[in-house]
Amino acid sequence: QVQVVESGGGLVQPGGSLRLSCTASGSIFSIYNMGWYRQAPGKQRELVATVISSGRTNYADSAKGRFTISRDNAKNTVYLQMNSLKPEDTAVYYCHADGLTTGLSTLDAWGQGTLVTVSS
Repeated sequence: QVQVVESGGGLVQPGGSLRLSCTASGSIFSIYNMGWYRQAPGKQRELVATVISSGRTNYADSAKGRFTISRDNAKNTVYLQMNSLKPEDTAVYYCHADGLTTGLSTLDAWGQGTLVTVSS
């Protein structure tokens, strides 16, 4: 079994910064892709940014130039540095990991989410 746990959400003023962290643990053989998604009230969950094991990243247009995703493969941890936050960034941010478990079955795990509120 694999657990994914996020931390770092909170209330921040417009223009401020936050850093989210996410660690996967449990029966992990390898993790290929880790990423962040978000869901605002009344909206569908959307991609924010992903990073594969080689370090190649992918960003939503809304995140480019403001957010930076990074990864520590040894710790199965992914980070999301969010700068210049806007009220429209308010959402529950979810971490996702995929890869293989120690039993060589598919690993596809989501965290419980962490709330980011951008408001003055």
